[in-house]
Amino acid sequence: MADLTDDVELVRASRQAWGALETVHVLSYFAEEVTAAFVALGLRPRLSYFAARSAAFGAVGPEVPTATFYVFAPWLHAKALPSSWSAASPEQVQQARRDSIGVVLGRVLGDVPEAELGELLALVRTACEGLTPQGRPLYAAHSALAWPDDPRVALWHAAGLVREHRGDGHIAVLLAAGLDPVESLVLNGLFARNTGFLKATRGWTDEEWAAGEERLVERGLVADGALAEEGVAFRKGLERDTDRLALEGWAHLGLEGTRRVVELATPLRQRALDSGILPGWTSSRRT
Repeated sequence: MADLTDDVELVRASRQAWGALETVHVLSYFAEEVTAAFVALGLRPRLSYFAARSAAFGAVGPEVPTATFYVFAPWLHAKALPSSWSAASPEQVQQARRDSIGVVLGRVLGDVPEAELGELLALVRTACEGLTPQGRPLYAAHSALAWPDDPRVALWHAAGLVREHRGDGHIAVLLAAGLDPVESLVLNGLFARNTGFLKATRGWTDEEWAAGEERLVERGLVADGALAEEGVAFRKGLERDTDRLALEGWAHLGLEGTRRVVELATPLRQRALDSGILPGWTSSRRT
């Protein structure tokens, strides 16, 4: 079999496909209906994220998401878990997540033609059939969950599998590059222009953030509070390596199928951006 990691066109198309699907999937992290469903179970609004994303592992403690989410301060995980499981079981959290995102997607994607939605779902499910779990703990946990019956929620689930598979690979890339969680966040914030959001949500102190930035200055990646030229190239290299590690599902689907995913999912991405649910930086981040 040819080395598909060298197929520039497939890498480009796969990144576009992931980007469109990612924008639809992350609605579940920002939509008020989803947070309200978790609060109704007895979870705390900010900390419900940790229960929701780790519920696929079962009633785990803070160590598992500390390892697999990577970039959050450990105290946030410890505050959320295992206490969340005394309010609701992982199964209840998963069901509330699916039910509530179904409501959100009904509003955002409700008038998408069934034929187009069905075709897109079939293509992305085919891509998911090519994903493997080795070295991918978050993907592996979510891949064991049953597929939803609602096609919109099933598409959201498929996008989540693609997301977590890619994210697991991204962490491997960060580790290979010698980047700790704070350094990874500083680089990403400067690159994607979302530093304020990351500082507000990832739990690190100003002192920890400043120390991480100083370590990047010493490596020649950051200068005067911005990415140095070498830092931009370095960050783009991390993304390229991540894209290549994420390629197996798209290689299974094939180039034409991946391009068709881009064609069908891009309008859905725009609907998600136009919904007003997502932060403004999601529409303008640098890739």
